[in-house]
Amino acid sequence: MIPGPVMVAPRVLQAMARPMISHRSGEFGIIFDDCRTLLKEFFETKNQIAILTGSGTLGMDAAVGGLIGKDDTLVTVTNGKFGERFTEIGERYGKVVPLAFDWGKPFDLSRVEEALEAGAKAIAMVHNETSVGLVNPAKEIGNLAKKHGAVFIVDGISSIGGNEFKTDEWGVDIAITGSQKCLAMPPGLAIVSVSDKAISALNAKSAGYYSDLKAHLKSASKSPAQTPFTPAVSLFFALQEALHMAAEEGFVARRDRVAKLAGAVRAAASALGIEFFPEINEHSGYSNTVTAMKIPKGMTDDKLRGGMKKQGVVVSGGQETIKGKIFRIGTMGVCSEADVMKTLETLEQIMAKEGALSKTGSGVEAASKVLRP
Repeated sequence: MIPGPVMVAPRVLQAMARPMISHRSGEFGIIFDDCRTLLKEFFETKNQIAILTGSGTLGMDAAVGGLIGKDDTLVTVTNGKFGERFTEIGERYGKVVPLAFDWGKPFDLSRVEEALEAGAKAIAMVHNETSVGLVNPAKEIGNLAKKHGAVFIVDGISSIGGNEFKTDEWGVDIAITGSQKCLAMPPGLAIVSVSDKAISALNAKSAGYYSDLKAHLKSASKSPAQTPFTPAVSLFFALQEALHMAAEEGFVARRDRVAKLAGAVRAAASALGIEFFPEINEHSGYSNTVTAMKIPKGMTDDKLRGGMKKQGVVVSGGQETIKGKIFRIGTMGVCSEADVMKTLETLEQIMAKEGALSKTGSGVEAASKVLRP
């Protein structure tokens, strides 16, 4: 029950067992084109799609490296670990104006506008900050980016396919996801949508060799479609199957299911007296793909997560400065109601055992009312 890598359906794993094919063959090109067609619906975009063999961070690196040279400025807006990664990547290529907010705290949009008014080629942010369970205002920052002529880069790695994410409507020029999150397949693919505005702004001189988005888009446009370098062919088999699974369920229906599961987790937490870690306001909200909560008083990370693990349920902890202070439950991908109920039953049992229940309500009952009203 961690926020990635998530559980993978048997049919996706079975797809990876297919015999190997040439990545320059027509057969691979058909698979590649099928994936890109479905990914446009998944991303809610008409933009071009690149698929790179690597983790989601490769997508972030490709986006920043392709745009930011030594004389270019990148504004980064951060309130968690993965937003900070954009700053670290940007510093390797050019100038960075980091707008850093406390982990789990909402962005101050006035500060964002001030930074853009000073001039920037691009602005980068994380939509769903996995480290703190907070959804950030991509729509609002997209409007500011458009107003000031900046290319808008968004890490949607733990968001696209799970939270609402409207690539084109929000003006996202480069959107990034990873295969091991809402797509519910193994790690190893970074998927990037690129607008015409972003393509015209890409700078071959600053781009990496392997991560050159222009090279990936050029190869994808060939007949048969291909990648510029040898891809993880088995992961493309998995991607095609995972996308067909999502399409069969319905992309909107999947997001609705994830929202319902997250709602059950939040209802249980409230009933059990557990505090949520992130703060929200009118421009930000709780994530539907990962719920971040404070470790209950009277408990330690080892007692809570360690106790749950002994009963076969694995949840995530906090990172860096909030390590040992929070725990996180993922609800993306092929996660089911049964998975969530088992997780919440185990959590409640461990809290009761440690005398950490501060309310008399049942988390399981509260979750059940959300899942089966």
